[in-house]
Amino acid sequence: MVSTDLAMGIIFLSQTALGMMGNSALLCCFIINEFSGVRARPTDLIVKNLTCANFMVLLCKGIPQTMAAFGWTYFLDTVACKIVFYFHRVARGVSLGSTALLGFFQAIMITPRNAKYKYLKVTDHKIIGPSLSLCWYLQMMINSFIPVLMTDLRDAKNITGFRDLLYCAVPKPSYALYVILLGSSDVICLALMMWASVSMVLVLLKHKQRVQYMHRVLCPKSSPETRATQTILVLVISFVFFYATSSILIMFLTLVNGTSRWLVNASAATAACFPALCPFLLIRHYTSVCRLCCTC
Repeated sequence: MVSTDLAMGIIFLSQTALGMMGNSALLCCFIINEFSGVRARPTDLIVKNLTCANFMVLLCKGIPQTMAAFGWTYFLDTVACKIVFYFHRVARGVSLGSTALLGFFQAIMITPRNAKYKYLKVTDHKIIGPSLSLCWYLQMMINSFIPVLMTDLRDAKNITGFRDLLYCAVPKPSYALYVILLGSSDVICLALMMWASVSMVLVLLKHKQRVQYMHRVLCPKSSPETRATQTILVLVISFVFFYATSSILIMFLTLVNGTSRWLVNASAATAACFPALCPFLLIRHYTSVCRLCCTC
């Protein structure tokens, strides 16, 4: 085995194992928290949805990518390729949508109660559930063409011009169309994230200016809303950074003639960074939940 492939296999294995343990721990904390009768935050449902989506991304992408990096090539047939890629793309889209919704509703929650957002502030707990359901349905519909395109490497040998994705394949013209279609829907979520991030930063700056004259004894530490906003800002910025890097690599991959194993691995590695690191950013915020788990 080439040393580069071995290194990539170790990276994928570490990412997948760490991410699955972190997301599983966060889900267990939420389950314990619910049975203990602790009052849930309005955004907890979004965080649970995001955690489940990240777990599915690691399961459907991390494990096959790890096996491919360690030299296993023909371990998925055509049906398995269609299923794995479909659920990976649906889960990735839901992760993107959930992160955007998390930033959006957090920005609404910390915005002063003016007439513009009054309705959303009152009914945000009623809007979150349908918004998440709509996110799942949209992603399932948008990605419905993936099972038609994907095939395994054995069947791809009979296709003239295909893109080798290390353990599955897709026709080259369809791959370019596939990137454009999925990228257009992702831009909307990224725009929503950027709007939410800018709104939260502006609100925090105004709040900081209002309390600057107050003595530190009166405000010894930041409020829970401020800490939650800061955590979600870090979450959104991390997602945008890793997603942008992965998207740039995918664009290069569509332009390269032939199969670039390095680009495929690098794109998959950067895309897996957010699902692997996300639960640890959230666990740090949900300190009460972690204390409850430690006590149990």
